[in-house]
Amino acid sequence: GVFNVVQGDKAAVDRLLEHPDVRAVSFVGSTPIARYVYETGTAHGKRVQALGGAKNHMLVLPDADLDLVADAAVSAGFGSAGERCMAISVVLAVDPVGDELVDKIVSRVEKLTVGPGDDPASQMGPLVTEVHRDKVASYLETGVAEGATLVVDGRRTPVLGGGAAADTPGFWLGPTVLDHVPPGSRVHTEEIFGPVLAIVRVSSYAEGLKLINDGEYGNGTAIFTNDGG
Repeated sequence: GVFNVVQGDKAAVDRLLEHPDVRAVSFVGSTPIARYVYETGTAHGKRVQALGGAKNHMLVLPDADLDLVADAAVSAGFGSAGERCMAISVVLAVDPVGDELVDKIVSRVEKLTVGPGDDPASQMGPLVTEVHRDKVASYLETGVAEGATLVVDGRRTPVLGGGAAADTPGFWLGPTVLDHVPPGSRVHTEEIFGPVLAIVRVSSYAEGLKLINDGEYGNGTAIFTNDGG
């Protein structure tokens, strides 16, 4: 009775939001649902913490340790298959380090092992549902149509015990890297919530910082310079 886990859908959520014995609610999820939870909960006199969408950036300056940056980008971008609120989904590479940084990221991504969680060799698992996997995968074609370069296609990633991700039963999509993503494009600005890392090239620290500040989400930013942090 100290801590209870209740499984349920919208009906269960609505009951919690409306019931007078529940005095406060905390939520983490998509922006539309966060708005619904906040509006419904506060209308019933509750304190509500509702955390919505995210689009976290990593800004890489030319004097940064690129091996350290590549390690961090891969871990932050593809841990939990990119399905976490603080996943890094955009790397802003300040010229002239973009090409070298992308090469280092790609070399690490190609070594990641995708497979089921009960296999000790697996380093990244599937996405949460088929519908979500399809939505995330749709951004690959969207990115290319917007002018980005698809340098690592997660649909072709081999899955332990199967074939390519796109041909293996389950909700598979391997780590994906899109380079030269145009600033302001959908891949750059929309929350994807999956293993898709967008590389945006910028000419200066100021340009990169402006892109971060111009985004609609207020989230953490990692800045890598010569001191490693």
